[in-house]
Amino acid sequence: MLYQDHEIGGEPKNSKGTGDTNVFNLAFPGSFCPNCRKSLRWIENIPVFSYIFLKGRCRGCSASIGLKYPLIELLTGLSTLLLILYFGFTLKFLTSCILIYALIVLCFIDLDYCLLPDALTIPLIWLGLLFNSFAIYVNLQDAVYGAIVGYLILWAIFWIFKLMTGKNGFGYGDFKLLSALGAWLGWTNLPMIVFFSTLIGSVVGIALLLFKKINSETPIPFGPYLIIAGIAALLLPQFDLLKY
Repeated sequence: MLYQDHEIGGEPKNSKGTGDTNVFNLAFPGSFCPNCRKSLRWIENIPVFSYIFLKGRCRGCSASIGLKYPLIELLTGLSTLLLILYFGFTLKFLTSCILIYALIVLCFIDLDYCLLPDALTIPLIWLGLLFNSFAIYVNLQDAVYGAIVGYLILWAIFWIFKLMTGKNGFGYGDFKLLSALGAWLGWTNLPMIVFFSTLIGSVVGIALLLFKKINSETPIPFGPYLIIAGIAALLLPQFDLLKY
């Protein structure tokens, strides 16, 4: 059972097999139907409501629109409601929205492609350090140590596993994601994030093996488990045992 990204560097390759993603990346092109390639107008891009208005089908070719799209939009909206109830209309609420939205996107990209794009993970690291220069979540020193230690924890596990088995246990995107969580939440949250993400991932992986959905050589994304544990660390102060 391997936890890793599709591309070890955390970025997809284009059709030429190079790392150049200028032609097709997270920002370009705009939303389009994967079946007929028709670009979507603004009225077809309103979260949840457009899906209902279009009755779950593309306006151009009538192909079915995957249910995951309105579900992600609904999850994002509910997350925003939860954060404003939890933090109030504060700077912590506004900045945590940025974190949660990015984590939701990363989670579903990793589930679909076993990929955690640098275009999201690296800006998250810098934003965590920037916001914590004002001590919004932790002080800047804890944030810097969190970014460094977060990367090094999985980097060390990666090389120990590789030396022992000759296989890649994690992708570099996982290193950067944990580094970002450390930059936002501080180094003291990292032990519990690693512990619970590994625990959840192991339970899910064993269940998939038992039900023969995967085999022992099937790579599975680790990012979603880091994200679940990271959100728990954001919302549950008692998650940080090193503070007590």
